[in-house]
Amino acid sequence: MQVPFLDLYRIHQPLENELKACFAQVLDDSYFVYGQAVTAFERQFAKIHELSHCISTGNCTDTLQLTLQALGIGHGDEVLVPAMTWITDAEVVSNLGATPVFVDVGLDGLIDTSQIETKLTSRTKAIIPVHLYGKCCEMDQLMQLARQHDLLVIEDCAQAIYAESGGKKAGTFGDAAVFSFYPTKNLGALGDAGCMITNDAQLAKKVRRLANHGAPDKHSHEFPGSNSRMDTLQAAILNLKLPHLAQWNAQRQQAAEDYINSLQDLPIHLPQLADHVFHVFSILTPQRDELRAYLKEKGVQTQVHYPAALPFTKAYEVMKLTPKDFPIAYQLQKESLSLPLFPGITKEEQAYVVSCIKGFFA
Repeated sequence: MQVPFLDLYRIHQPLENELKACFAQVLDDSYFVYGQAVTAFERQFAKIHELSHCISTGNCTDTLQLTLQALGIGHGDEVLVPAMTWITDAEVVSNLGATPVFVDVGLDGLIDTSQIETKLTSRTKAIIPVHLYGKCCEMDQLMQLARQHDLLVIEDCAQAIYAESGGKKAGTFGDAAVFSFYPTKNLGALGDAGCMITNDAQLAKKVRRLANHGAPDKHSHEFPGSNSRMDTLQAAILNLKLPHLAQWNAQRQQAAEDYINSLQDLPIHLPQLADHVFHVFSILTPQRDELRAYLKEKGVQTQVHYPAALPFTKAYEVMKLTPKDFPIAYQLQKESLSLPLFPGITKEEQAYVVSCIKGFFA
């Protein structure tokens, strides 16, 4: 049997006719940038999160950099970033002339809040908690620390749309939150797209203008900005998919629960169900590379998220950080393995994956 890591066709096939009609409508309207679908998506996404403002952009990386820029992060500042995450969270800080200060994570890949205060200096201005793999960080404790030390909090919800902590949605705790709608995300467009949500009207206004060449309209440029806008087509696709998201997340959670129930007696570390929407189902085993090779031979696709923690990438080798500085992040880069999980994965496929894993450890 062949089991794909992710099958976007299975997600889109039931919506094929609606997707084609959506494309046809955008084509007929021929308003491809800042069309009505963009405004409709922004309003609905803000409403779902019970916040006042949603600013759409071309992608999540742009969104995060523009948000930090609008908040005044720049040269001489420090921003706390989890050591295990995609490089976006550090590179945007670097691109603004600030310094990312890495914080080790727990075995779930989330920032270790107990280490935050040890990383603070007079130059620390913000924290970027990343809700990695689809699991929400422990935000109550993090927000308490942030307020105590007068730090900005920008949540990275790229992998965790609709995840919750204490009954509140990811993205509703901090000063702002950013989302990715890259096609593989739980809510994916058919290309790049992103957004920022906030209750801060002035921040929303600044990010909107920064994303539109520093202007509130086409020609009234108030300061140098950039060009990062969500296409009308991507917004229309997201509007179509948004009502299905809760069901898709529920399917991911059920598949994750099936994995956990079937694999719990094996010598591997499994994720927990709580506060998780399972963008990725990541396990830990010291035999990661051998297991991955074995599963590949059996036709099971897997991925490694991420093969190098940020302190150990070439991009940040100048910091001369060592595994002793970030022991858990270093462990994760050696032991984490992501199993196939997506809406539409069958019970038979999961049973086969489980059988192969048990066969390997046997």
